[in-house]
Amino acid sequence: MMSETAMTDPTDEKKPTQSSGRRLRGAVAHTLGRAILAGDYASGDALPGELAFAESLGVSRGAYREAVQALIAKGLVESRPKSGTRVLPRHRWNMLDPDVLAWAFAGDPDMQLLRSLFELRAVVEPAAAAFAAERRDRDDLRMLKDALGRMRRHTLSNDAGRAADREFHAAILTASRNDALITLSAGITAAVEWTTQLKQRDRVLPRDPMPEHVAVYDAIVAADRQAAAEAMRKLVDLALADTRAALDGKVG
Repeated sequence: MMSETAMTDPTDEKKPTQSSGRRLRGAVAHTLGRAILAGDYASGDALPGELAFAESLGVSRGAYREAVQALIAKGLVESRPKSGTRVLPRHRWNMLDPDVLAWAFAGDPDMQLLRSLFELRAVVEPAAAAFAAERRDRDDLRMLKDALGRMRRHTLSNDAGRAADREFHAAILTASRNDALITLSAGITAAVEWTTQLKQRDRVLPRDPMPEHVAVYDAIVAADRQAAAEAMRKLVDLALADTRAALDGKVG
C-alpha cells in the first residue's frame, strides 16, 4: 500500500514533475491491480467512484484516471459511460504482463496461476531451446555464457543473480529466432523471477539450479536440438518441484 507521505506531499501537488507523476500513477495502479489480483474485487464488480476512490487514496482524479487506463490496457477492467469501471473476467487479464505478475505475487499467488505459468514454460521453453541450438550465433552464446557466469557468482538469492537468470532465459528465446516466441520473453522471464522469489520467501533455495542451466547451455553450444529441449524440460520440471516443496505440496 502506498505510504501517506508519498501520497499527500504538498510539494508534489504544487510542483509535479514527469518522474514524480509517473511514480504516482504507478503506485495507484499497483494498489488497484493488487486488490483485483488478490480477489478484493470479483469479475463484474464496479470500482468505487472516481472522486471517492481518488480521495481515499489521497491523489488527484487525474492520477486515478491514468492508473485506470493502465489497468484497461492490461485487460483487468473496462470503463463505460454510466456504468463505471468494472473488473473483467479472469480470462481477459493479460497474465503475462510483468506488472500483472508483480501484483499477483505481491501477496500469495493462487495455485491456478502457478500451474498455468509452469505449464506455459513447459510448452514454450523446451521448444525455444531446441530452436536456439539450431539457430544461435556467437553473440547468443556469449550472452548465455555471461549470464551463467553472473548466476554462478551471485547465486539466485539476490537481485543480481536473479537478473542474470532472467537474461539467460531471455537470451534463449532471442536465439530461437522465432518472433512469436520472442514476444513472450517479458512474461516468461517475469514468471521465472517471481517463482524464484516465491521459493525463497521462507527458506533458502532447496538445491543448486546451476547444473540444469549449464546442461541447457552445453546442449545449445553443441547444436543438439534434442538435448537442449530435454535439458530445458528437466530444468522447468525441477523448478516446479522446488515450488511444490516450498508451498508444502499446495501446487498441483
